[in-house]
Amino acid sequence: MATFESQERRMPKINECLKANGLESLDACNELLLSKGIDCDKIIRGVQPICFDNAVWAYTLGTAIAVKRGLKNAADCAAAIGEGLEAFTIPGSVAEQRHVGLGHGNLGAMLLHEDTHCFA
Repeated sequence: MATFESQERRMPKINECLKANGLESLDACNELLLSKGIDCDKIIRGVQPICFDNAVWAYTLGTAIAVKRGLKNAADCAAAIGEGLEAFTIPGSVAEQRHVGLGHGNLGAMLLHEDTHCFA
């Protein structure tokens, strides 16, 4: 079962994102991804072993959004992952005000987009 830091403050936005994308729950997102051979927990903790649990679940949500939409292009997937990250920002926080989740996803998309020749 999905548990993470500040869960009670994050859930309204997460539930809104789940509903908007036709996803049932974070646990259902994880099951969907595991059925496709994608283990977000293993991937995220492999990159950053000391990450917070909410980071794992945010990437799980974003990746499930990409899979649910049938996205295949890496840049499009990165932008969708940003939507999952954004859903985990705490209402009223600086991260929410600055749309940090969407920014991370869009930056990843920009770096992965075939039209980007130089990024500096």
